Amino acid sequence: MRSNKVEKQTKSMATRTASITTHLTTCAICLDTFDNPMSLPCLHAFCLQCLEDTFGHKLPRAKASCPTCRKEFRVPCDGIRGLQHHFILQQLVDHKQEGAELRENSCNKHKDEQVKLYCHDCEENICVLCFAFKHMNHNIGEISEVADKFRLTIDDDDKRILSVITSISQQWELTKYDADEFRSAVEDEKKKVLATGNAIQRSVDSQVYEMLTQLESVMSESVKQSESVQETYQLALVSLDSFHTYSRELLDKGRPSDITRAGCELYDRATELLDIDVTAVEYRPPHVTFTPADVTQVKRLNLIGELTVTTEEQPGMSQLFLLHFYRRSFLCSICLFPTFCRL
Repeated sequence: MRSNKVEKQTKSMATRTASITTHLTTCAICLDTFDNPMSLPCLHAFCLQCLEDTFGHKLPRAKASCPTCRKEFRVPCDGIRGLQHHFILQQLVDHKQEGAELRENSCNKHKDEQVKLYCHDCEENICVLCFAFKHMNHNIGEISEVADKFRLTIDDDDKRILSVITSISQQWELTKYDADEFRSAVEDEKKKVLATGNAIQRSVDSQVYEMLTQLESVMSESVKQSESVQETYQLALVSLDSFHTYSRELLDKGRPSDITRAGCELYDRATELLDIDVTAVEYRPPHVTFTPADVTQVKRLNLIGELTVTTEEQPGMSQLFLLHFYRRSFLCSICLFPTFCRL
């Protein structure tokens, strides 16, 4: 019981210490961890960049007020950079960042060990103890070297993804243009039908109604197909852009251990996305042509003309399959990349 109580007290003290450290290392202007902390004469400290953004316009020896206590001070002769660097706060910041980095790189199974190796067979980062006890006969590499290889693979996959994004975007714009042109063409044909129908006696009103209904049906169905194709492109672009955004942020900001953690998942994901040729799905509106009848031949049964609709078979993969694939991809993208949630 006593040991549990001591343990709780120790944890509580550690939590309070961490809270105090966070408070001491936070700039009151940007509310982020100090970056090159500088001290004012009143002993309040701020990031150098924050002070330059706040007082950079003031001339040397000009009066300024501390953002925290409002106490006045004079800008040094050599500008804001002439203020005293706060070495103690800088040491606290460095210590805090070193501790965070050590925690991030610690082994999941041996908390006191840092991960330095990558097991290709198990696809995970390991420490020296893990290697000795479990991975001795596995294909092992140093994290930094493996990360460099993963970088090349991820960068190559991302370039291919960008190429697909460009291709889909262009085809999407073309589809929207074709859909607008089709709507315009249908409207023109409707005008022809109405103009011809108005020249005929009331007895042909039923034929006009039937033909207009058919046109509306064809347009409605084609519009649905257009919207379905556009939705497929949109979902594909969201999935591909999500991969691109995460890959770039991982390559630009991620540590080697982050890259190796996500490397295989990213490769599998890129392969899955690239295997789906969404550009093969195209919107092919039917060709609608109205052929007016000779109104002088009033004895003919088909008085106002004939409506011809020709449709082209949709190329590529099943549209329903692609829609299902990209909807599932969009909804599950965060689950597929657990590290993405943290970046």
